[in-house]
Amino acid sequence: MRLSPDSIRTIALIGHGGSGKTSLAEALLYTAGVTTRLGSVDQGTTILDHEPEEEERRQSLNLSVASFQWDGCKINLIDTPGYADFSGDARSAIRVADLALFVVSGVDGVEVQTELMWKIAADEGTPRAVFVTKLDRDRSSLNRTLGELRDAFGTGIAPLVINVGQEASLRGVAKVSSGKVALYEDGNPRGVTAAEAPDEVASVLEEAHMELVESVVETDDDLMDAYFEGEEPSQEVIVSVIREAMLTAELFPVLAGSSNLLIGIDILADFLKVFAPTPLERSTPPLAEGTLEISDGGGATAYVFKTIGDPYVGRISILRVFSGSFNADDQMELAGGPTIKVSNLFFLQGRNTSPTDHVSCGDLAAVAKIDKATTGSTLRSPGGNAVVLPAVYPKPVMELAIFPRSTQDEEKLSTALQRAVEEDPTLAVDRRPETGETILAGLGDVHLDVTLARIKRKFGVEVDTALPKIPYRETVKGRAQAEGKHKKQTGGRGQFGVAFVRFAPKPEGEGYEFIDSIKGGSIPRQYIPAVDKGIQEAFARGVLAGFPVIDVSAEVYDGKYHSVDSDELSFRMAGIAAVRAAGPDLKPILLEPVTRLSVKVPEEYTGDIIGDINAKRGRVYGMETDGSLRVISAEVPMAEIQRYAVDLRSMTSGRGTFEVNFDHYSEVPHQEAQKVIAASREED
Repeated sequence: MRLSPDSIRTIALIGHGGSGKTSLAEALLYTAGVTTRLGSVDQGTTILDHEPEEEERRQSLNLSVASFQWDGCKINLIDTPGYADFSGDARSAIRVADLALFVVSGVDGVEVQTELMWKIAADEGTPRAVFVTKLDRDRSSLNRTLGELRDAFGTGIAPLVINVGQEASLRGVAKVSSGKVALYEDGNPRGVTAAEAPDEVASVLEEAHMELVESVVETDDDLMDAYFEGEEPSQEVIVSVIREAMLTAELFPVLAGSSNLLIGIDILADFLKVFAPTPLERSTPPLAEGTLEISDGGGATAYVFKTIGDPYVGRISILRVFSGSFNADDQMELAGGPTIKVSNLFFLQGRNTSPTDHVSCGDLAAVAKIDKATTGSTLRSPGGNAVVLPAVYPKPVMELAIFPRSTQDEEKLSTALQRAVEEDPTLAVDRRPETGETILAGLGDVHLDVTLARIKRKFGVEVDTALPKIPYRETVKGRAQAEGKHKKQTGGRGQFGVAFVRFAPKPEGEGYEFIDSIKGGSIPRQYIPAVDKGIQEAFARGVLAGFPVIDVSAEVYDGKYHSVDSDELSFRMAGIAAVRAAGPDLKPILLEPVTRLSVKVPEEYTGDIIGDINAKRGRVYGMETDGSLRVISAEVPMAEIQRYAVDLRSMTSGRGTFEVNFDHYSEVPHQEAQKVIAASREED
């Protein structure tokens, strides 16, 4: 069936881990008749959390897509992980959604991941609404949560419902704009309209109605004038104004209920159909190049917002069609890549798939076996020129050195890591020649653990892990000159080379410099580069603890050679010998990498964070305010924060986030340096 864009809605469910996003999605699917039983996250019976790692951990680790029909409208849901380690998927979902529905627990209130993602959605220009869930739980409070929402996101927070009953006695919701009350009995997902509002909510409902009307009229001067003259806007006008104000980020509607008891779920579905933007109403996504006009006709432009690797099926690319439409078996162009035939086109329903022969403007679909496509790729009709700018993802903050358990697995591991990075833009893989380690970097320990579990499951590769070796450096504080001599006689043609070299420290960051001051041919010109090569080779091995030497100059000013026995090897060995001879006089010191750390936490944690940074030999140099959060800037040695993702989560109960980047090298304190030197000599 070919759908009109007017009948499609695409909703991203966003929020902190454990706020109830997946449960809400499962409740919507059940209420709409897509599923015959209500999936439970705790019991591992959802259709959305279907990977083995998700079922084992009882939490969403990937975005998942499903849809349902509601009153002639197809509503696409993108359920996203709330755990900070997997926030890349939430950013992908925000890029392609027409509405970001923030799910907030009525027990826990507004949490840090919700605040962070709210800002990202605002930067993207994505309309936002809120659903407060878990109102059937002990200690839940819609009123308290609304206060937290207003504190975090401003006075634009506009509740459209209030609860009827509290906690275990929750039995319905009342619509603020119309005053109608929906009551739910015996697990019926469709509320029954009460004859009149119960006494317990009548006064609260009237007050909420007046507040909503005031919020509405404040967005329009004509409505404001009429209101002051005693004319209240009609129900139809209220709905229209709220919708327009939501699209322009002036108002943020709030609904509420319980996923477990299916209270307020049908009202949420009605809201998504009426209030959520259509694909033709959304703004053009950011473009890296070309032009794009959102339209139902013309060539198609689609954006791949998630890729999933399967060792049997191949790569699955989940995409959003921003403009135009296309059919199965159409020829499509991968921007920057080949023209391909789109076969294996299907819709996703969590773990299930259904084939389709057509994808309309604004819809979500998946395509199998586009091997060159990665997350962030643009797929378009031949002749198109638009390239959708990939979403901005957080940089990795935690690293692991990984080693295959058998040499036979080295090639398989390389392939598996390449696939993992193509599927997840928040991962990075690096090969460090200086340590010989393969480094896998991600957003936290759970992110890395899950990635390695998937690699084992999908590719059959088991690995051992360790914290990466710190890339220390050495430099010199002293000046020295030394004779480097290499002489070897083996009965035939011998080896002979002598180089006199002066060494001196250079300013930080200027690196290595070789100076040729040979005069009179004491070393033939063709052998001088060999001296340089030998010196660099020796410095790469270190003079103190086996770490590369940086910021030093070497001046070769004299030497000796033999017309028969001298060669490049002899003078390379002479360069090495010169470094060894000068070593003690150079006063070598150990340098460690220092990072620039930016930590974002609620204000109540700032004292603990600053104390911990000081204990890690760090230096705090600034603190700023970002909404309700504090941003602490510091310099901290890399050796002290290799597991900072774990430390910060422990200190802040998961409410803190951070970014870390290499900044410079600095001298290691004597006591710490002795430990590193001793450990290095033990390894040798």
